[in-house]
Formats: sequence, structure tokens, C-alpha cells
Amino acid sequence: MKSASDVERRLDAVDYLVDDGLATAVYLALRLGKPLLLEGEPGVGKTAAAKALAAALDTPLIRLQCYEGLTAGEALYEWNYQRQLLAIRLAEARQEKLTDADLFTAEFLQDRPILQAVRHPGPTPPVLLIDEIDRADDEFEALLFEFLGEAAITIPELGTFTAAQPPIVVLTSNRSRDLHDALRRRCLYHWIEFPTPSKAAEIVRRTVPGASEPLIRDAAEFIGRVRNLELDKAPGLAETIDWVSALSALGVTDLTDAAVISTLGTIAKTPDDRTTVALAVTQENP
Repeated sequence: MKSASDVERRLDAVDYLVDDGLATAVYLALRLGKPLLLEGEPGVGKTAAAKALAAALDTPLIRLQCYEGLTAGEALYEWNYQRQLLAIRLAEARQEKLTDADLFTAEFLQDRPILQAVRHPGPTPPVLLIDEIDRADDEFEALLFEFLGEAAITIPELGTFTAAQPPIVVLTSNRSRDLHDALRRRCLYHWIEFPTPSKAAEIVRRTVPGASEPLIRDAAEFIGRVRNLELDKAPGLAETIDWVSALSALGVTDLTDAAVISTLGTIAKTPDDRTTVALAVTQENP
């Protein structure tokens, strides 16, 4: 991609709309070969940005979903212990003796997402999505420092693997906890704002093409008002898309109070939120 405007155009071609700030952040990440850390509220399109970038570049998307307790063996690499055990048994049957050097070779190495990205053969580097890094433990972040800074992984038994072409790395965070400064220093950064109602309507229009125009417009405006309520979990763009999809599937073409109440489960995800939104609907149209 040759410029920020080119990024915007090519992402637009795969139905992912970006503003100038995000387009510039993506362009600089590509140009400088730096990881890009995207933060924002849940449901604003952080994960979708990485998916769209892979689609726009016509390159594989490798995804690492983070969670509490994630280990190096699940994220970086792991030894194939079953194959190692089989090799030991075969050697014993032949009355041969294997050393550690025989067992800890590339033949017995299993690539996990990060090593898979490092060893990707090309010709175009893959997009590596490290999704919801804030869900992983603090200690896991330290495992990423070498990779994020040098596009490399060191395996004690084999040495250092360095990517011939550094992968395009996108990390996402919902800010459920603070990330380590050392991780942030290794990344470019962009905060994704929740879109305006008009921008949200355009996104929904592309994502749910069968929905009527009045429904899309009114639903986007309604979500904008709902997000100003005191909710446990404000609906995001993902919930907006789900809601319009549900309304469209029910044959709704114009947003009515009855339609809102009957489909509240798509945008209000706790009993308290359901009550709050329902009350707001009745107060708007007593």
C-alpha cells in the first residue's frame, strides 16, 4: 500500500471503513514494519481491522486468541512429545540410543501461531492477529518482547528463528487491564472511537445489505442514544450489526417500539441493561 489514502481505498474495497487516523496508523505500521496496537471499546471493529487488512493484501490471517493462562507452548511453539516418544521406542527396538540433540530438532517442533508467522514462506508476509492481549497474563507479554521488537523467536535447543519477511502484526486490547510499557514501546498505537451514527449506518449498510434504509438509519441513531445510558455493557458496532440482521430477518423495515422490545436480547446483554433500555424506549414514546 502506497499511502494512507491507498490503505483507505483498499480497505473500503473489502467493506471495512476507516477514518484518516486509522488509515495512517495502518500505513505507517506497514511502511515501518512495526506492530500496531489497536485499543477501543469492545465491538468497535478492532479484530475486523486485522481481518480486513489480510483480505485487502490477499495474505493469510494467523490468529492468536489470548486468554488468562495462555502459555508459550500454545502461542509460540511446542515440542511434539508423541513423536519424540515414538522415536525413542523405535530406537530401542533397533537397539540404538538417542540423545537430547536427536530429539530436540526441527523435525519434532510444532509451530504455534507466532512461530508459524515467523516461518511463513511468503511471498507476502501474513497478518498475525494477537487478539485481546489484555486478557492474557502480565507474564505472557514478556514472551512477546523479542518477537515484537525483532520479528524473531529464540528456541533454546535450536537457536533463533528470524522472519525473512517480518509478519504484519496487529494486537488488540479492550483495556480490561493496563499493558506493560515495554510492549507499548514496541508498537505503533491507535485508539478506535465508536463511529458516529452516520458512519455506523454506512458500516451496517454494507454488512447487512438486505436491510431497509429507514431501518438502518433509525437503528444506528437509536444505538447512539442507548450508548449514552448508564449500562453494564454498552452495545458496540458488532451488536448493532447483529440487531439490524435480526430485525431484517423478522421482516422489520421500520423501527418501532414493539420491534425494539422484541429484539432487545441482541443489544442488551444483562437483565439490568434490558430493563434500562426498555424503560428508555417507553419514556421516548410514552
